[in-house]
Amino acid sequence: MKNKSFSILNKSLFSWSFSGQIKLQIILVLIICITVFIRVIPLEMQKRIVNEAIKLRNADLLLIYSGIYFVSIVFAGILKYLSNICQTIISQRALSNMRKDFYDHILTLPVTFFRTTSPGMVVTTLINELASAGEYAGIAIAVPITSILSLLVFFIYLIYLNSTLGLVSLVIYPVVIFLIPFLQKKASAANRKRMDITRNLSNKITESIAGIHEIQANGAFAIETFKFNKIVDKLYKIRIKWNLFKFSIKASNNFFNNLSPFIIFIIGGYLSINGRLELGVLVVFLSVQEKLFDPWKELIEYYQTYQDALVRYKKAIEYFDEDPFGVLEPAGRDPYIFNGKLEVKDLSFATDDGVILLDKINFSINPGEHLAIIGFSGSGKSTLIHCINKLYKYTGGHVYIDGKEVKDLSIKDVALNIGFVSQTPYLFDATIKENLLYSYMSDKISCLESLGNCPTLDDLVKVLQETDMFIDVLHFGLNTILSSEKYHDLISVIVAIRNKFIRLYGDNLSDYVEFFDETKYQYNCSIYENLVFGVPNQKAPNEKGMDDRAFFINFLNETGLTKPLEELGIALATQVVNILKNLPYEGIFFEQSPISYDEFEEYKLLVDQIKKSDHKVTSIQQKKILELALRFTPGKHKVIALSDNIEKMILKGRKLFRNKVITGAPGRFSFYKISDYLYSQSILNNIIFGKVKDINPFAKQKITQHIVQLFVEEDILERIIEIGMEFTVGSKGEKLSGGQRQKIAIARIILKDPGYLIMDEATSSLDNKSQARIQNLINSKKGKVTIISVVHRLNIIKNFDKIAVMKASKIVEMGTYKELIANKGILYELLQSSK
Repeated sequence: MKNKSFSILNKSLFSWSFSGQIKLQIILVLIICITVFIRVIPLEMQKRIVNEAIKLRNADLLLIYSGIYFVSIVFAGILKYLSNICQTIISQRALSNMRKDFYDHILTLPVTFFRTTSPGMVVTTLINELASAGEYAGIAIAVPITSILSLLVFFIYLIYLNSTLGLVSLVIYPVVIFLIPFLQKKASAANRKRMDITRNLSNKITESIAGIHEIQANGAFAIETFKFNKIVDKLYKIRIKWNLFKFSIKASNNFFNNLSPFIIFIIGGYLSINGRLELGVLVVFLSVQEKLFDPWKELIEYYQTYQDALVRYKKAIEYFDEDPFGVLEPAGRDPYIFNGKLEVKDLSFATDDGVILLDKINFSINPGEHLAIIGFSGSGKSTLIHCINKLYKYTGGHVYIDGKEVKDLSIKDVALNIGFVSQTPYLFDATIKENLLYSYMSDKISCLESLGNCPTLDDLVKVLQETDMFIDVLHFGLNTILSSEKYHDLISVIVAIRNKFIRLYGDNLSDYVEFFDETKYQYNCSIYENLVFGVPNQKAPNEKGMDDRAFFINFLNETGLTKPLEELGIALATQVVNILKNLPYEGIFFEQSPISYDEFEEYKLLVDQIKKSDHKVTSIQQKKILELALRFTPGKHKVIALSDNIEKMILKGRKLFRNKVITGAPGRFSFYKISDYLYSQSILNNIIFGKVKDINPFAKQKITQHIVQLFVEEDILERIIEIGMEFTVGSKGEKLSGGQRQKIAIARIILKDPGYLIMDEATSSLDNKSQARIQNLINSKKGKVTIISVVHRLNIIKNFDKIAVMKASKIVEMGTYKELIANKGILYELLQSSK
């Protein structure tokens, strides 16, 4: 059984117009036929109005013919609108089906295909290149039938009116039929080159962005710019050539369409002057010539669209013209469920260039046994497990799972039985929960749709604990900002836990936390935070943008704080500059400074300017000085001490600020109040209700322990974990550390609970504590799960049933830990050298 999407490689562009849309195409053709014949009625009415109603001065005939004319154009307009709707549905449905089938096919291509194919090329093909093919599918039947039928009906009608003039008016069209396709052929050739160069440009951009760290680290800007400019210049030239041919087609078409009325004027006018042609017929001939322009223009555009779509479609087929890396599902049977036996015989793997990566590998594992694979870099460890997992097609030998040859198994057989964790696991831009369920759901789409027997919250919590990811997810939950609509039932519980936390642990944690107290100055808060003593509910003034807020400026002036803060800011800037100006520009020296590393030079220049002006500051200088003063945090910035006088002024200003907000800008801030939940703050900040002191590195750990205890007592710990699992990890898991990514990857495979587990240095980014926890988890699977693990840390291999040592594409020794140590071979040497 082949991949169901593999048929797209043999599918013509034209066939997409009919895929599941035959009924709609039939309806469209019927609408077109009716529309075309209705379009002749206004022409006949024009002739009769001129030759009968006007010539005979008959007002009744004029009204009748005009009425018929009006009804026919209205009805034709409605039918045209219905025709456009049908075409749009056909087009978008075809495009949707194309993208689905191509995407389905692309996902099944071998891993080696993606090593030579950039993501940019795949994206460009699916999003841009197939769009023109989908557009063509909507007009593939409608436009040629409409245009050809319209031209035929108009030509017959013209011959019917006057055979001589009708035949003469057709003389120019054979020339057009020859010239336009010739020019279009040239345009299509240029378009194919344009597409190739555009793809190269897209690949170049993708490559540069992906490797930006290498470019910047090597200062290789000139090299990359040269490469990019070279491609852009090629694209510039070919686009000019392509557009010249397109303009030539358009100009030729316009010329011949304008030439046709000229012929009608000359010959028709002559016949009319000599009484051989009625005036009404001449009027109709001129009207028809104008109407002939539309179907002829549509035919030309149709041909151009077809050529462009055909080029793009063929390119897409060429790019992805490769067999899937295996049969997706077994034919006529359910997937196999294996018992854990694995046997490798004379396994070999060579690249297309003939480089041997595996050379006659032999070993076997009994159900539930654990095999560690170690060896030198480039010895073939990863290639071996990729062949076992059917990610690579081995070129020689055999891999048997319970006696079944791996290369003959379907993808579903392998995926259902084997769990795989790579050294650099890929996480999708989704929540932690969605990533955890990914492997489990791969065979249970109903679970994805919340219809199946999904893992429970207890199952997820258990696997997080087993993989040492529980605390990480707890922190994500604690740092979540709750919405009142979604978590209204949890808000009151958090406030109650806050009160209990402060009551039970406030005294013990006084060395770790400075709790909010409206009557005291908060030394671990900035001056701005002390003045506001709350959090903004929307965009509000802050220490960096306060000068743009007249509200806050007026407040500082009213409280008399502007001058003292200005003096404080000057003193801060002067002191920091004096301390740091002779030290190396390194970030570590700025950790306890209110001036950051990036803005030091700016404040250094500012201090010099103020000294020269005898401490007189401009409005711009005042802005920077006040910003500095407002961010000053006495508990963190030790460069100067805050005077008692300013402290008292700030405490007094705190009350004034609250009154000013309540009366002048109600709802703008949520002020710190022990009974109120702060919706703009995280769960953790709401519970602590204060500032954690930076002086103790174990403060957050100790605080978290007490909070967890309260969560357990209130029975909401799992609820917080559930909230933490809604954390979105970002593209490729960029919001997580390497260790966290590996732990989630291991957790999702454990949740899948496969009979075989293959791990490719899956714990390389973990610390010793997490490594030990996961190794204990792996050890607990002995006798239950067959495990093959490429190991990078030799201190964990003792517990494996067998150890295979690889070198130069071969297994050079294999046995138990005791056997290999006793033999004093390569493993023994590696262990000795690592001591």
